[in-house]
Amino acid sequence: MKKLIVTAFAAALVAATFAGCAKKGANGDNSLAGLKQRGAFVLGLDDSFPPMGFRDEKNEIVGFDIDLAKEVSKRLGVQFKAQPINWDSKEQELNTGKIDCIWNGLTITEDRKKALSFTKPYLANKQVVVVRANSGFKKLADLKGKKIALQSGSSAEDAVNDSPDFKASVKEIVQLDQNLMALNDLVIGGVDGVVMDSIVAEYAIKQSSLPLVLLEESLAAEEYGVAFRKGDVQLTEAVQKTLEEMAADGTVARISAAWFGSDITVIGK
Repeated sequence: MKKLIVTAFAAALVAATFAGCAKKGANGDNSLAGLKQRGAFVLGLDDSFPPMGFRDEKNEIVGFDIDLAKEVSKRLGVQFKAQPINWDSKEQELNTGKIDCIWNGLTITEDRKKALSFTKPYLANKQVVVVRANSGFKKLADLKGKKIALQSGSSAEDAVNDSPDFKASVKEIVQLDQNLMALNDLVIGGVDGVVMDSIVAEYAIKQSSLPLVLLEESLAAEEYGVAFRKGDVQLTEAVQKTLEEMAADGTVARISAAWFGSDITVIGK
């Protein structure tokens, strides 16, 4: 911090500065007050990640996470805005202030917890391998010498890296920008399997009737959370409290049932 010459003007300037920051906590965290002052909750997402967040036939961004976040925004008294981002640089988008949170089926990991402030988990998930229904593949070992695809910067990439035996067994790993691109490549035979979130895979197969199946054997179990900048504790806690209130009054269960047919969330459970 630059040193200031102690003058009457400087003293007045410092006093004004403290007055303007009156809403900050002891640690300088004014994330919740700042959000309410701006009047908008900007959610960063991959807009091709159904059913969490994606574009419908009208090109509007919809999804399970979108409905949850809209209700949270309403209860916090601010407007909701969905901001598509490059998923591979999601943490940079957050830390530069372009978005207020990452809320789009984001897996909680130890490395991410060191860099980000997370809510408690709201959904349980696992990383699975999707294959063609007529492939004859039944287990992970069947993909030895085969070509697989995954989304760059995703938890699927982490799961593969954390499974060195499986990673070493496959012939090639193709990294793509979107899960839907990977599934399309799988359908036409460009790859032999796609590593991705089970929730997303099951929804995609059900909605599109694609000739695909999930291997029963998974690579990793995981949980979804909402991520904020590391210092934004007040905002993190406010969103967590609101989600718990929504779970208690049945709102979360209603939203989950609309997308999944039942309440599959883990909030408050």
